[in-house]
Amino acid sequence: MSRVGHVTVGRYAPPVARRELVAVSADGARLHVEVHGEDGAPAVVLAHGWTCSTAFWAAQVRELAKDHRVIAYDQRGHGRSPAARAHSTAALADDLVAVLGATLAPAERAVVAGHSMGGMTIMAASGRPEFAEHAAAALLCSTGSARLVAEAQVLPLRAGRARTRITGAVLGSRAPLGPVTPAARKVLKYATMGPGSAPDKVEACARIVHACPTGVRHAWSQVLAGLDLDADVSRLTVPTAVIGGTKDRLTPVVHARGLAAALPKCVGLTELTGMGHMTPIEAPEAVTNAVRELTAQFLDQPSLEQKKEESL
Repeated sequence: MSRVGHVTVGRYAPPVARRELVAVSADGARLHVEVHGEDGAPAVVLAHGWTCSTAFWAAQVRELAKDHRVIAYDQRGHGRSPAARAHSTAALADDLVAVLGATLAPAERAVVAGHSMGGMTIMAASGRPEFAEHAAAALLCSTGSARLVAEAQVLPLRAGRARTRITGAVLGSRAPLGPVTPAARKVLKYATMGPGSAPDKVEACARIVHACPTGVRHAWSQVLAGLDLDADVSRLTVPTAVIGGTKDRLTPVVHARGLAAALPKCVGLTELTGMGHMTPIEAPEAVTNAVRELTAQFLDQPSLEQKKEESL
């Protein structure tokens, strides 16, 4: 899929990649991968969320590529990655492992950041040896490990079975989203963003989400509805920071707090006041700075072998 329809000007317009490649997953799924920045710079890998694409990370890519090598990829069926038959958290983990293998040298490490379903991808891959080989630290933005539909607050109803059932039907709808109209922007802003989100941020998110094929959106909604990655959280042993918005209706901040408490090595929980679910676009500086802090603390440090050589 091309990027036709995405915003073309401003900080949320997708930057041109230095190079592009295709990573092939375990089941043969082909994943569009972009590399920004210079070879040899500290590596960052970005995994976007449900109904999004690499364009979602535009603000982070622009800033981080100044002194990092930024690797972003389209999840299967999203952006420029063709749809695939398999839709599961195992497939998401396979895809991340494939991207790491295609873009990083053996034993080369990176900070891996994921938003929403991208964060779930990181959790799902936490037990893979390839993830252990390449991940120096992780950032989980606006995500959760289980009970997504039950905890979602996209409908102004009291928590309970009725809200859960109706929420599941809304999020799993097969209805096409159609063009980006003023009404569509209003609905998307209410469901996914904080009330103070600027029009350019709403426009960028709406263009990205509405570009996702209806069938892909529905297929992944079914995976997310039954999500249970609690056991995988305990296997995510790399230093991990967590970010959540206090006005997030899709993955309310209770998820971020739960992750911070359950992670073996949580190195920080940031609650962004007034922000919704789309934190990389709603609060780009906060997300970018969180990645920078992780690379400075856990990626730029010399290895034990280098320290030994320097002490001789």
